[in-house]
Amino acid sequence: QVQLVESGGGLVQPGGSLRLSCAASGFTLDHYAIGWFRQAPGKEREGVSCVSYSDRSTYYEDSVKGRFVISRDNAKNTVYLQMNSLKPEDTAVYYCAANTMRSRCTDYSLIQHEYNYWGQGTQVTVSS
Repeated sequence: QVQLVESGGGLVQPGGSLRLSCAASGFTLDHYAIGWFRQAPGKEREGVSCVSYSDRSTYYEDSVKGRFVISRDNAKNTVYLQMNSLKPEDTAVYYCAANTMRSRCTDYSLIQHEYNYWGQGTQVTVSS
């Protein structure tokens, strides 16, 4: 069974850090670009970051640049999102997804319809 499982979410104070993990089972993440998305209450889901397969090039949405770091460990079939200097506006359900149409991230945005394998999401709440 193809599955992506996110973990590492939780409640953190503003300025704090969290590290999200996305583990794949039933398939390999090889050759897929992997993205992180988030959806806040009442808002549309948005792309946050992407990491390419071969050269590990990355993309970050403007609001998280300089604060979030995406990485992947192909041997462990896992992708990570290190989130630093968290703000209340980062509060959302975070999802990882595999892009089955390309192995390299674009440099302008995450194209959601290209991502066909999704995890169930993990809640991140930033609040004092």
